[in-house]
Amino acid sequence: MQLIPAIDLMKGEIVRLTHGDPKTAKVYSQFGGPVETAKKWQADGAKKLHIIDLDAALGMGNNLSVIAEIAENTDFPIQVGGGIRNIEAVEKVLGLGVNQVILGALAFSDPQKVTQIQQAFGAKSVIVALDNRDGKIMVEGWKTATAIGIKEALEKFVALGVKAFLVTSITKDGTLSGPDLDTLREACHYPDVEVIAAGGIGGLNDLVALRSVGVEGAVIGKALYEGRFTLKEALKTVGENKGCH
Repeated sequence: MQLIPAIDLMKGEIVRLTHGDPKTAKVYSQFGGPVETAKKWQADGAKKLHIIDLDAALGMGNNLSVIAEIAENTDFPIQVGGGIRNIEAVEKVLGLGVNQVILGALAFSDPQKVTQIQQAFGAKSVIVALDNRDGKIMVEGWKTATAIGIKEALEKFVALGVKAFLVTSITKDGTLSGPDLDTLREACHYPDVEVIAAGGIGGLNDLVALRSVGVEGAVIGKALYEGRFTLKEALKTVGENKGCH
C-alpha cells in the first residue's frame, strides 16, 4: 500500500479543511512553504504527492504557479485535483510537469471527455474522484450532490477504461476519526482497479485497517500536519505492500 502525503493549497499556503468547508481552513507552515514541504515528503520516503488546488475547486482563482514550482523542485509523480473542469484545464495542469489529474465534476458531467483525456495523455493520466456523502457522489467542490452511488459510478468508469479512483468520505474528511472502511471495501471488489483512500486517517492503526481492506494507496493530510505520526513511522507501519489486487 502506497502512502501519499497531501498538500492542499489555498492562496499559496498549505491548509487543511474539515468536511471540505473553506471556513474551517487552518494554515500549516511548520515544514516551510509548499515547495519545502513537498521536498520534505520526498526526503522522508514518499513515492508520490497528492495536491488539491482548493481555490480552483471553489472557483476563487488557482495555485498553478505554486504547483509548477513544486513539480520543478521534486522528482516524484504528482497527482493534482481541484477545479479541473475542462480539457484546457487538464492540458494546463499536465503541462506543469504533473503526472495525473483527479477529475470530479468533469468526469460525471461528460464521461466521454475522460476517454478523450486518456487517449491524449495515456490511460494512467486520469484518476476519477468518488467524493461521497451518505453513499452519493458529490461534485463542484463538494457543493453539489448527484444521484449516483459509489457502485454505479465505479461500474460506469471501469467500463470506460478508468483504472484509478480516489474514494473520499466527506463526512470523515479532516476529522481524524478513522476512514470509511465499508465504502472502501465495496470499491475494492472490482478487479484491476486501483483504489486510493482519503478522509479520516488519524492514527497508524487506520493505515493497518486500510491495508487489510485492500486499497492500493492512502492519502494522508491532517494526521501528518497535526503530528499524529510521522511519514517515516507510517511507512514503517505498512511497508510498501500492495493491496488486494
